[in-house]
Amino acid sequence: MLVLAALFASLAGAASAGSLKDIEAAKTLRIGTEGTYAPFTFHDASGALTGFDVEIGREVAKRLGVQPEFVEGKWDGLIAGLAADRYDAVINQVGITPERQARFDFSDPYIVSKAVLIVKDGDDAIKSFADLKGKRAAQSLTSNYGKLAEASGATLVGTEGFDQSIQLVLTGRADATINDNLSFLDFKKQKPDAPVTIAATQDEAAASGIIVQKNNPELVAAINKALADMKADGTYDKISQTYFGADVSR
Repeated sequence: MLVLAALFASLAGAASAGSLKDIEAAKTLRIGTEGTYAPFTFHDASGALTGFDVEIGREVAKRLGVQPEFVEGKWDGLIAGLAADRYDAVINQVGITPERQARFDFSDPYIVSKAVLIVKDGDDAIKSFADLKGKRAAQSLTSNYGKLAEASGATLVGTEGFDQSIQLVLTGRADATINDNLSFLDFKKQKPDAPVTIAATQDEAAASGIIVQKNNPELVAAINKALADMKADGTYDKISQTYFGADVSR
């Protein structure tokens, strides 16, 4: 019985960890993030942590009346770190999925992305995903985008990421690449004259949210209010335009 009582007490303590009251008492919002995933969370030339997600995190903390404290870690360990109470929230493009929702609480979506089909300017042979049949698609071989390209009938040309995929398209070693529209927006913002364009966009969008520990309705409500207020007063759009040159909330 004593063992059970201790277990229930431990579980109860875990459920309340990272609550709004805890955050307000500490006057700090501990935010888990990678710091290596531009343009979302990365270090600039001066070494300072910056990025879309970082600015969103700073603004949310400000509106909660506390200071942000960023705790960097590898992607694979971010959600586990949240479960272990190493931080109060993860703001790092965490997709909202049923599996994650069963274990954690999410804010309202604050950014959405879609799969886009990217081709070289002037290539009229590929206008839809179906047109990939018999074509070469530059893809990370194990990615969801690679699977989508294969399902569309393309032969995959293996790459190590977005930039390499784009280069293969530009040099003609691949006919197209399927990738994330947010990565494309960032690329075009950095290199507006690059002769690549979006030929087609997948209808289904993937939404990301701020993830916190389970059973935190007050914290989720406070974060949602902060996000809504940011959108209402133009702060969100300013951050979005800075990193993507577009509104990425829908």
